[in-house]
Amino acid sequence: MKSSSSDRRRGHLASAAVAVLLLAGCAGTDPAQPGESPSAGVSAVRSSSPTQAATTVPGTAAPRPSASAEPTSPAPTSAADPAGAAVSAPVSVRIPAAGTDSELLHLGLRDNGSLEVPPGDPGAPAAWYTGSPAPGEVGPAVLLGHVNATDGGPGVFAGLRGLVPGDRVEVAREDGSTAVFAVERGEQYAKDAFPTLSVYGNTEGPELRLITCDGYDPATGEFDDNYVVYARLVG
Repeated sequence: MKSSSSDRRRGHLASAAVAVLLLAGCAGTDPAQPGESPSAGVSAVRSSSPTQAATTVPGTAAPRPSASAEPTSPAPTSAADPAGAAVSAPVSVRIPAAGTDSELLHLGLRDNGSLEVPPGDPGAPAAWYTGSPAPGEVGPAVLLGHVNATDGGPGVFAGLRGLVPGDRVEVAREDGSTAVFAVERGEQYAKDAFPTLSVYGNTEGPELRLITCDGYDPATGEFDDNYVVYARLVG
């Protein structure tokens, strides 16, 4: 699934907010360590079933258009995105420090406005939200993954919590190129206080957001939080 860089950037702040809808469905069996990511690291976000419809996460409604959401001047460019040229769509992600190596599904929105849910084996693979920039374009590219699988084992993004500043995230693209990002930080956010602008707001250069679930509550069998890794393009 491809779209031009201008199409993806136009209003990406508003559209990307729905990417977290997938994470609202995180529920099910107890992860390896309740309230913490499994030792394998952040590998995946868990849905109660592979085809479960996503539901709205409080605090992540798309903001009204504003100067930050709809820039009046062209977005900044970089060597990875010369003159605003389109960047090839991603096909896989590799995070050596987390032991993550996954193909990337391309997820968009259903007719009802909810995010498509990854089919296939519960817990994997990861996915790129097509409403966000392609990795390497200016702006925050969004990759989603389950933190655990339906059997309670680790998901594709189970190792995210173990990442530290400087760890590499490698995103292979359809044209054979690879975008390399360096982790800057990771943050845990309550779903009812999700900082939409901080996560999805426009950026001066190409960045990456890796998102999974966190904060498992054994009393409800659900995850109350999201864990977000921020990374910046370095090669």
